[in-house]
Amino acid sequence: MADLTVRLTPRGGRDALTGVRADGVILARVSAPPVDGKANAALCRLLAKALGVAPSRVSVVRGAGAREKVVRVDGLDAADAHERLGLS
Repeated sequence: MADLTVRLTPRGGRDALTGVRADGVILARVSAPPVDGKANAALCRLLAKALGVAPSRVSVVRGAGAREKVVRVDGLDAADAHERLGLS
């Protein structure tokens, strides 16, 4: 399983992965507001689509209420995840 660090911008206009910082943190934005877990759910759907996995295999494991989060992807290792996202 891959643990990815993501900096999320809720209410960011459209759902997109916008890049990666020098320290390896993935930058993402979603249009959903940070209310009742809607932004986290949108992030999980966005990452699942980008990685080609089922949304049920992507979950926020740390930082649910923060902008910087750790997202776990079951069934992929970190190298595969970065490759699929074009970050390797």
